[in-house]
Amino acid sequence: MATVNPTPKGGKEEGENVQNFTGELPQEPSAPKKLDAGALFVLKSKGSWLHCGYHLTTSIVAPALLSLPLALARMGWAGGVIFLLVAAAVTFYSYALLSLVLEHHAQRGNRLLRFRDTARHVLGPNWSRFYVGPLQFVLCLAIAVAGTLLGGSSLKAIYLVEKPEGTMKLYEFIIFSGLFMLILVQIPSVHSLRHLNLISLTLCIAYSACATGGSIYIGHSSKAPQGVVHSIHGSTSSFDIFTAIAIIATVYGSGIIPEIQATIAPPTKGKMLKGLCLCYAVVMTTFFSVAISGYWAFGDQAQSNILINFVSPLGVLLVPKWFFIMINIFIIVQIFAVSVLYLQPTNEVLEKLLADPTRPQYSPRNVIPRLVSRSFVVAVSTLIAAMIPFFGDLIAVIGAFVILPLDFVVPPVMYNITFRPQARSAIFWVNVTIAVVFSGLTVLGCIASVRQVVLDAKNYKLFANL
Repeated sequence: MATVNPTPKGGKEEGENVQNFTGELPQEPSAPKKLDAGALFVLKSKGSWLHCGYHLTTSIVAPALLSLPLALARMGWAGGVIFLLVAAAVTFYSYALLSLVLEHHAQRGNRLLRFRDTARHVLGPNWSRFYVGPLQFVLCLAIAVAGTLLGGSSLKAIYLVEKPEGTMKLYEFIIFSGLFMLILVQIPSVHSLRHLNLISLTLCIAYSACATGGSIYIGHSSKAPQGVVHSIHGSTSSFDIFTAIAIIATVYGSGIIPEIQATIAPPTKGKMLKGLCLCYAVVMTTFFSVAISGYWAFGDQAQSNILINFVSPLGVLLVPKWFFIMINIFIIVQIFAVSVLYLQPTNEVLEKLLADPTRPQYSPRNVIPRLVSRSFVVAVSTLIAAMIPFFGDLIAVIGAFVILPLDFVVPPVMYNITFRPQARSAIFWVNVTIAVVFSGLTVLGCIASVRQVVLDAKNYKLFANL
């Protein structure tokens, strides 16, 4: 892969008058600009590269990885493993490019703290207002809905193991999940989540190891599913292939890289890359172990959440009860950490609109609007999760509509605009190729995921008890 050069074309040193991509000369900084309440209270720049690694890992390594065996079932051994590797390489590369863009502007006295700010500065205000900003907010709210739903589903799974004849409905457990989220969402800033996200990192490794061990245990036992089919090339349906691509894209996606980099204390140079290396060490360990072991054990019978395969169609547990309960507890705690992290961009906007930066963060003037606004967002997310509890379809739709453009397409474009590599250079064409190919996959993935939703619509029922 070509070497990324963080110096813009022309080799100008920091402090010189460098023309930006619009041809205008930047103004000399006169005085430090005042931060709005959102940046001041939510995006505090106090963290180390290690804290950044915790946040990155929480944003990427989430329970959605338990759907990877399904992606392999649709793409086959060859296509599935190859695209897992390609997605890992492209996302690591794209996140590194975006980090360099942010570092470049920070070194020139214009630190960009939000994805929409970066889009406005690099791509233009319309791209920020009508594309990057809305996509990111859709992602954050969708993750909150999916997290609340998965938390409720895991609570119900534990309940049914302990009380098979229980009559409680899924939406009741989703409400319990939402109430717990209501407490955690009041954590004031991204930096305040560092300890919770360290726990999250530990738990994602733990439940991935358990899912891998459980799949191997079932595959070798007399309870192994019968008639399992494995394929080298996967499904013959193009729609299945593109839906699988959307699922894998979702699992690798973040969508909040600038907000995470904003938590790093200056100077920021090189710290994000260290955090990415920590994150991707966990990514490679967890993603491939769960995907390969799950597909090996269950083949074409792999479900949208591999833990569903740990229960037979007759409702009999295929793993020890204590083991199944433990995995679900790990997932419940970690998904809350993931959801709270993804709500931070939304919290930042609410703080910017409602809080007073001239008053203390914990003054009644700022605490009351924060409590009310964040609670309202969680209440809406919980209501949506209870109404449409279809986690598998949510994953594919989020990946196609939001993750592919934000994490695969936008960063290479931003890098080429910011640093202007020569048109004959390798990095220019690598970036163009990534942007074009994944733009095409975005369109195809959207079509495939929407088609799947339409096909499954006959099973949809508001407040369904799945």
